[in-house]
Amino acid sequence: MKWEEAKKGYENYLKLEKSLSPNSIAAYINDINKLIHFLDNSFNSVAPDEVKLRHLKSFVELLNEKGVSPRTQARTISGIKSFYKYLLIEDKITSDPTALLESPKIGRKLPDILSMEEVDDLINGIDIEKPEGQRNKAMLETLYSCGLRVSELVGLKITNLFFEQGFIKVEGKAGKERLVPVSGRAVNEINIYLNGYRKTLNVKKESENILFLNRRGNKLSRVMIFTIIKNLAEKIDLGKKISPHTFRHSFATHLINGGADLRAVQEMLGHESILTTEIYTHLDRDYLRSTINQFHPRS
Repeated sequence: MKWEEAKKGYENYLKLEKSLSPNSIAAYINDINKLIHFLDNSFNSVAPDEVKLRHLKSFVELLNEKGVSPRTQARTISGIKSFYKYLLIEDKITSDPTALLESPKIGRKLPDILSMEEVDDLINGIDIEKPEGQRNKAMLETLYSCGLRVSELVGLKITNLFFEQGFIKVEGKAGKERLVPVSGRAVNEINIYLNGYRKTLNVKKESENILFLNRRGNKLSRVMIFTIIKNLAEKIDLGKKISPHTFRHSFATHLINGGADLRAVQEMLGHESILTTEIYTHLDRDYLRSTINQFHPRS
């Protein structure tokens, strides 16, 4: 069996059977490419059906030597395990070499969040005198108001805006759709953008239904959203390293801190498991603990 053939089949499996997004598929294939590169250099090439546990252990040892974090190691090992699970399902192999491969133990990493004041400072830091300023303001309000992933933001469609009902329809991971309440402030900023800057653009045919566009009338890239937020944080001297996902974390944490039901937050975030959502209850407890430590006379 050749690696390219196995990778192509695996890629189709992830796309058609697992319904993963292009970004997730690219990450899984990248994990396999790392393993192939290692095998070529360390074992003079090994076919996918010839890989043994000893090869994989050597690969993990190399990741350790390179100082790769336990979290990244665990994610890479997960990708390789998924690949061999696919080969087993397709009867390409008779035994799984990853069955006894252990992942490093990692704690739950609590995400960075913004205070409500910091969210306001970032949004108020946008220069709306610039042509794209109102677009950026509408985007950040939507990120924070709805707790969207960056891929959901750039893919948001005009036909999925149901402002009269107070909802937007979001296309999440694996093509799953969900309805998310949208704030009046976000609705207002989006409408100003739609009736202003967006009307001045020469919109490309394939992007006519996409809400947020670049100056060439095309769908915005994920990288562009990261860049906009990074530049804003630097402009206001935020002092934190943030990303679009920081707004999602802040959205969930502020809801939990305000007493929102965990199941409701799970639905709004589009989490398959409530265990994923529960991380925000840990953040809440950390906040309570820090408050006690700061203000209680016995602390």
